[in-house]
Amino acid sequence: MAITEPGTDQTGTRAGWAATAAVLEEVDAPLRLQEVAIDAPRENEVLVRMRGVGICHTDVSAAHGLIPLPLPAVLGHEGAGVVEAVGPGVDSLAEGDHVALSFDHCRDCPQCSGGHPAYCQLFAPLNYFGERMDGSVTMRRGQEEVHGNWFGQSSFATHAIASVNNAVKVPADLPIELLGPLGCGFQTGAGSVLNVLGAKSGEGIIVFGLGAVMAANAVGCDPIIGVDLNPQRLALATDLGATYTINPKETDDLLWRVQELAAPGLHYSFDAVGAAPVIRQALESLRSPGHCVTVGFQGLENEIIVDQGHLLLGRRLSGVVEGDADPQTFIPRLIELYRDGKFPFDRLVQKFPFEQINEAIAAANAGSVVKPVLVFD
Repeated sequence: MAITEPGTDQTGTRAGWAATAAVLEEVDAPLRLQEVAIDAPRENEVLVRMRGVGICHTDVSAAHGLIPLPLPAVLGHEGAGVVEAVGPGVDSLAEGDHVALSFDHCRDCPQCSGGHPAYCQLFAPLNYFGERMDGSVTMRRGQEEVHGNWFGQSSFATHAIASVNNAVKVPADLPIELLGPLGCGFQTGAGSVLNVLGAKSGEGIIVFGLGAVMAANAVGCDPIIGVDLNPQRLALATDLGATYTINPKETDDLLWRVQELAAPGLHYSFDAVGAAPVIRQALESLRSPGHCVTVGFQGLENEIIVDQGHLLLGRRLSGVVEGDADPQTFIPRLIELYRDGKFPFDRLVQKFPFEQINEAIAAANAGSVVKPVLVFD
């Protein structure tokens, strides 16, 4: 998996760096490790040697065709590593810097300049289209284009091209291979609680999917009710601060159980599942007024039905992308919580060698691992 310095092919064209990537050839196919040539970083870009990358449900959804993406492609958007090279105009990062990678954004549109880059006007072309804004790709396989630039990184590879906007410098004394999920999965859960809900000490929350228990505990929410079908995950939720846990398979009436534990309902609810019945339960678990956020993704067309009466009583239902966070400021905030012992995200991680990427995805799908992280030699 060693990278080689940039060179030229037989036509004299700059060939880029040779690296190994997990390539998606067709929808629902296993990822295949293949050699690719990665571009030299262009203006405001950096080349990052990956040390670790988390597997996110969004990667899996794209591999299943739920998010349209031109193929062949390289996924992966929770990368972390060391800057190997910088492009023209880059002065905020240097070779050797440790970085965690997050979503890309323009930093110029009203949403970005207003502190909400997760809703960047260019979010789709910068993150989902598999190419730069000018239509060029960041990697090739011989003469064939391979669509990278997934979330501005495509970090299921030994190296990735990122921009100065989505590469966040992190302290070098931290375990860099574990920091990638701070750029998406952990950021989404924590940002939903801290940024969107604005949860405070003494306020109650119910979490469907356990994606936000740590953040709720960090700010002193009480009670915290964790809901999941997996007994091992529920036990972990208790260790991480959940006051109560509920396994829907073990109760005839989940909402009655919620009322029993926290009448007249919770201030907040968080859904990381995305299934219509779960979103409805999350909304119905609220007191009046109350606020439910949903981050789970079940496809671009996923109809949900709720009773208007629940909303008219002052309840809100909000969809949230990336925790409505600015990675450049929010990732350092999560790191400080981690250092203070209030956000022990490393307890959710299980490491897999990069070569076992398909096994790691299977573990994520089965729910046997909360956050698989691929590590590199």
